[in-house]
Amino acid sequence: MNGQSEPGPERLRIVIADDQAAVREGLVALLGMLPGVDVVGAAANGEEAIKLVATERPDAILLDLHMPVLDGIQATRRLATQYPDVAVVVLTTYDDDESILAALQAGARSYLTKDASRADIAAALRTATAGLAVLDPAIQARLLAAASARPEQAPATTLPDDLPDGLTRREAEILGMMTRGMTNPRIAAQLYLSTHTVKSHINRIFAKTGSADREAAIRYARDHGFA
Repeated sequence: MNGQSEPGPERLRIVIADDQAAVREGLVALLGMLPGVDVVGAAANGEEAIKLVATERPDAILLDLHMPVLDGIQATRRLATQYPDVAVVVLTTYDDDESILAALQAGARSYLTKDASRADIAAALRTATAGLAVLDPAIQARLLAAASARPEQAPATTLPDDLPDGLTRREAEILGMMTRGMTNPRIAAQLYLSTHTVKSHINRIFAKTGSADREAAIRYARDHGFA
């Protein structure tokens, strides 16, 4: 034996991005107390987060999804492209299927909800930095359920080439399903979304089409060629 101690794990350098000052400052204090973790910057939106990553070159970034200027999904997509060695770990209050899938497809390595413990967050950051994925157990169960579900397939919606009134392709698809009498739960099952997410889409459809209710939205859809 040479009397030298074994080297400890490398220090983990992280950036935190959350638009809520109290949450952001709390995470900085919470994670800054962890052994082997250095919080090298904190950002209030996705644009600031990317600038911090560019200057600090951290090992990982802990990122909220819904932020001003540039949201977490867009920020994740840019980070995955420009700084692929930086592990993106999402920490958010949103656990709907659409947010989860969008974040993972954009390049996030891990997805946690804000009730995760400090130990869970630290473990997710270290595991993501090693190139592996960590999902909140509830998120994992939701994805497995969605993957194994085999809902009755409804006919595909035929969409106009040019969508009117600023409708997105997803909103137009849901509007077409509404014209076929599909309920919110059935639309959710068909598209692997939560019913809450479907309801949010429908509310935006009402606003964009000037529809007071579902019946008015269906009339709008038929007038504009949604089959």
